[in-house]
Amino acid sequence: MSTSISGSCLCGAVRYSVPDEFHAAFNCHCSLCRRATGAAFKPMAAIRFDKITLTHGQADVLIYGDRDGTHDVHCRHCGSFLYSHIAANGNGHVAMGTLIDTPSIKPQFHMFVGSKAPWHEITDDLPQFEGLPV
Repeated sequence: MSTSISGSCLCGAVRYSVPDEFHAAFNCHCSLCRRATGAAFKPMAAIRFDKITLTHGQADVLIYGDRDGTHDVHCRHCGSFLYSHIAANGNGHVAMGTLIDTPSIKPQFHMFVGSKAPWHEITDDLPQFEGLPV
């Protein structure tokens, strides 16, 4: 039985829980993730989307993308990006910065470093992939 951990947007209007059963964690440097976060990369933890449970603020959720397909979930008040649904494989990508509790997983690699911000230097020893990991 796994531990349930919680996450929240900046203003607290939207909260979620997820079991600490992430099967991967990574830093994505693609231009879309940089624009979605306003940061050099987006740290994410991957889990089956159906394991993410919205616990508070259903009416405060903003869906960006195809509600029935791939989409991102944000708070409509503060704009925080919380998690994504990847329709192609049924995964969810939780924005690690929104986790209140500490997950047992840490980022394991960097992906899409071929399009990383030119002003950002990766200084850790994690594996780097030009695109998706193989």
